[in-house]
Amino acid sequence: MAGSLLLLIVCCLTLDTSFSEVPSFEPNTSYEYHYTVDTFVAHYGQSAMPASRLQMRATIETSLLWRNKAQPHEQLVRLQVKDFTLHNKSSDVTEYAAINAEMRSCLDAPIIYHWSSGKVLGLYSTGENDSLILDIKRGLVSLFQFQPLSGTHLEEDVSGRCQVTYNTSEDFISKTKDVNSCITSQFGYGSDYKALGVSWKSATVGYMSLNGSTCLKVVSEENHNLSASLRSKLGVQVTSRQQIELISSKPGSPEIQGESIVQVLGQLQEKFHRTELISHPRERTTGNQTLLKRYQETAKRKMKKLVFSKLSTVRYFRNAVHTLRSAKKMEVLQLLKTASSELVPFFIDAAVAAQSPAALGALSDFLDFSKKKQTRLQEKFLYSAAFTPHPTTELLNLVLRKLKGKISEPAVMETGIIITGAIVGKLCRMDLCEDEDVELAKATLLEGLNNAEDETEMKLYLLSLKNAQLPETLPALLQYAAEHTGAVCSTALSALQAFPAEILSTEEVKDTLKQILHQTHEDYDKRSRIMAGETLLSVDLSMEDLNSISTALENMDKESAKSLLSKLHHKLRLHHGTTMKIPLNNTYLNDFQRITQAGRSTVFSGVLSATNETVSTYGLDLLFSEAGLLKRSISDITLYNDNHQFKAMQVFFEAQGLEALMGDEEADSEGEDATVGMSAVLLGIQLRPVVFFSGYMDLVSKVFSSSGESTNVVRGNILLVDYLQWLPLQSGLQVYVQYQGALGLDITSKIDISIWDQQAKTNIDTKAGLVLDFMAEVHTSFFHVSMKAVTDAETSVHLDSTLQVAGSPMPMCLELRQDNMPYRETFILTETFPASNTTQTVRKGRTSTLWGRDFPFHKANSEMCRTLKDAEDISTLL
Repeated sequence: MAGSLLLLIVCCLTLDTSFSEVPSFEPNTSYEYHYTVDTFVAHYGQSAMPASRLQMRATIETSLLWRNKAQPHEQLVRLQVKDFTLHNKSSDVTEYAAINAEMRSCLDAPIIYHWSSGKVLGLYSTGENDSLILDIKRGLVSLFQFQPLSGTHLEEDVSGRCQVTYNTSEDFISKTKDVNSCITSQFGYGSDYKALGVSWKSATVGYMSLNGSTCLKVVSEENHNLSASLRSKLGVQVTSRQQIELISSKPGSPEIQGESIVQVLGQLQEKFHRTELISHPRERTTGNQTLLKRYQETAKRKMKKLVFSKLSTVRYFRNAVHTLRSAKKMEVLQLLKTASSELVPFFIDAAVAAQSPAALGALSDFLDFSKKKQTRLQEKFLYSAAFTPHPTTELLNLVLRKLKGKISEPAVMETGIIITGAIVGKLCRMDLCEDEDVELAKATLLEGLNNAEDETEMKLYLLSLKNAQLPETLPALLQYAAEHTGAVCSTALSALQAFPAEILSTEEVKDTLKQILHQTHEDYDKRSRIMAGETLLSVDLSMEDLNSISTALENMDKESAKSLLSKLHHKLRLHHGTTMKIPLNNTYLNDFQRITQAGRSTVFSGVLSATNETVSTYGLDLLFSEAGLLKRSISDITLYNDNHQFKAMQVFFEAQGLEALMGDEEADSEGEDATVGMSAVLLGIQLRPVVFFSGYMDLVSKVFSSSGESTNVVRGNILLVDYLQWLPLQSGLQVYVQYQGALGLDITSKIDISIWDQQAKTNIDTKAGLVLDFMAEVHTSFFHVSMKAVTDAETSVHLDSTLQVAGSPMPMCLELRQDNMPYRETFILTETFPASNTTQTVRKGRTSTLWGRDFPFHKANSEMCRTLKDAEDISTLL
């Protein structure tokens, strides 16, 4: 259908030897047109699911009421819909759908439009109380808007103020609309994470065929394909085709005399009022009030079953968000106050995700940051705010107000500073960076950094700027990286690494990184130098940059040199034949072979899963000391799709000063205390770092007080994706697209140190439940079509490490495994016809299981795991 329409337009354009006349109507003449609107709605890429095919038919009668004597092409046109019928063509047999008398009365009411040289300047109605029927009339009037112009112009019609491109030839006008340029009513929200968002492709074309100035035929067709980036089967295809064709013309009423439009309208029997040509989104209900009461009544029973990572809990959370978006402040507050202590964190997650003024107001009253007993809930609130996919300025102001007040626990303030940057960054990516509240928050963060007096405080604000990822903060980050050493320098470099490569690929950034790497002006610690080299590797490299890195390798210890060179080769291998055009000469190859013959530091990545849309990878980066101790490990899971990259998880373990603790007197620990800490990035958000122990006495205390039980790291529910879009179609129909991804997480860690076995074991267990829900609705007064696609899955991933502290270098084994992952897909099509009170539903789906498996690291790790396992089996037998 679309192909034939485009072919017709192209063929007519090749005959572009003259201009078309201006479309207009003759006086004392009544024109009768046959009008059809075909609507096609289908699940995207799901041929097994039936599609919804509906057709509206009517006879359209138009006549000229008035024309400007000075400019005859300026006219008032009366339009009336007659013999309207609705046909359901979804099945092999076309069914007639009933329309009640009230709707038919609204349809029969005439409408008048102000038309000048093919452009619709105004619309006048008799005040129909059915806005959806009025939208259909708006779409019909918009169909007559074809200007005999060439080139690109701004034009207003039922779907908004849009950029259109005209081409004209004799008795033919074609028009292409750029749907993405349309300015419409502010509605909906999108996802901050492009890799988790919605792909939208659209096209709108049309033409008008004329006989002189008389319109013979008009066709307009538009196509919209929307699908989830994570899973393209979660999507919808919408096609709408309008057509009017002249049936006959006959003598009609004489035109009305008058000097102005107001005078003409005053002479009519019906009372017409000016109305907008642009349609507006209808008010939609967002929740069920009885559901809120049911939560309160069944809280005690749910408490025993509420496991955050279970699919039942994730669905419960999604429903709670919908309900709280329409709840009143006192209802939300009462829910928080009466819920059990185990359920309150769950409802805090839901209230933050809802983000309604009532929900935020209830949270403001409920949370008292001066109360130490609420510390766990305060941190829950702050992290929930950070993970919100589209925060509001009201949420930002609530966080800032709480941080300005009295705070009983310093850790809460630290978390608040770090997550404020995440909220600011998301608001800026939503084009709200110049909002007064956002500007104030940015200034507060930069002022806090400038006024910070100790290293700990500087690190907090630098991590906040890391979460914000604002290009305007680059000078400050470069300054703190260059002027400080140790933890401040490395934290500033970590913040720089969060930026995209194109932002860091400036000479100013590269010069600062090379200054640290080569210690041009002052001495830097090993950690800062290697991080400067790693940051330089993340930018768009030139041959000069490669030579600079190669020179720096000569002045590094072998483990640091091997780590950097491994990353360089890893990057060149990944980009070979694509964006990287820099050749790898023999010097680097020889250096690589020589340096990698010794040392244990390594970089590794592998594919975790792959679909047609998304590839997820797991990576491991290990850096050892010269004595064979693990100084740093970075493990990550990254998603790639449609040229977007998303860091789903990154866990950063770092050990300092352990060489002297282990009796290596020759080791260079740069005067550092023995410290082991962890830093994590989850869903692109930097969390507050955790220190396991600092100093020898703290280590001894932790070893003897360790119970071997798991410690909660992250536990809760979030909206991973929250997307709502309104599409006003050219036909006057409205499409609503909603896509939500609800995630339940339960991440625990366990450290078990055995003095007897001289072993240290760590376990990080991640349990997750995910529900992706994609829904599209086409709604009018005559019918309602709903397309729904749901995918849910539940799985567990385990990362285990075993370190044998006896011997040098210390043997270490890393293991990554995933349990079985059951998943389910459900597709639903529902058609409802209110006049006949009938509903037709088709549901299809499937369930399956992805079997669990172990993921390999490098060969040396596999061999070491076998050695340690064999030794453990022997000791068990003894």
